[in-house]
Amino acid sequence: MEKLLTAGAIAAVVVLLLAPICIPILHRLKFGQSIRAEGPKSHQAKSGTPTMGGIFLIAGIVAATLFVAEWNVEIFLALFILIGHFILGFVDDYLKVVRKHNQGLLARYKLAGQILIVIITTFVASELLIDFSPTIWLPVINTTIDAGKLYLLFMLIVMVGASNAVNLTDGLDGLASGCMAIAASCYAVICLLTGHDELAIFCAATVGACIGFLKFNFHPAKVFMGDTGSLALGGAFAAVGILSRTEILLAVVGFVFVCEALSVILQVISFQTTGKRIFRMSPLHHHFELGGWSEVKVVFVFWTVGLIFGVIGLSLL
Repeated sequence: MEKLLTAGAIAAVVVLLLAPICIPILHRLKFGQSIRAEGPKSHQAKSGTPTMGGIFLIAGIVAATLFVAEWNVEIFLALFILIGHFILGFVDDYLKVVRKHNQGLLARYKLAGQILIVIITTFVASELLIDFSPTIWLPVINTTIDAGKLYLLFMLIVMVGASNAVNLTDGLDGLASGCMAIAASCYAVICLLTGHDELAIFCAATVGACIGFLKFNFHPAKVFMGDTGSLALGGAFAAVGILSRTEILLAVVGFVFVCEALSVILQVISFQTTGKRIFRMSPLHHHFELGGWSEVKVVFVFWTVGLIFGVIGLSLL
């Protein structure tokens, strides 16, 4: 427990120290957020707010993890997945900033990068981790199934799904960082209960970094994490699920992220097949905004739902 608290504290301090240095630099470089024209009108006032704050957010996680955790294969794989998604997000954000447009890295290049991350992760884990096998644990019925060669595809779905779901959730001030702090807290406990103590430290570092980031990201946000942060956090979330062999629990603990992603998928399918929209706007948080909820109310309600399902996820162990 002492190591977890230390990791969380170090990550938070790193973010709190770096943010006042990085935010003015992002301002000077004019690395401002481009707000999509079809988004809620109230969000237009956020245009120009510095983005790519994920740079110091992820720096906090990496620094705390390397300083506190014992270096082993699991830790290096978790950091590899985190940093790999960080690079993809950074390139995406940088292209958006340079072009002054909401279109960044093309989806096929992003997917190619994630496929490479999955292949390397699977190869290294299979070769160097004793308990790593192509099996999937099913909670509730408490049994495992052998996925065989399909496990690589399963891992890709988990990683792409988690990273993009967190990315979609990052649409309101403090929403993604707060939900991630809650989810990572739950996964720190899950990792401890499943014997992955060093991964628990990685989770604690994520919690601390997200809490530190909230000082600058909560409404009204002084900085956004951008894809630099959200893709990396989503990758980290997938990493702890995959490496702790509790991939299915990701959907429960990360219920808010799942709902955000599903709202986009359902909206697209409905509009393309019937010409009608299910939600006022997707992702889901915009639906409630346009329904009259304040941004802060949406964030707090989603945090609460995230906490409830985090506890449910823990109970399924």
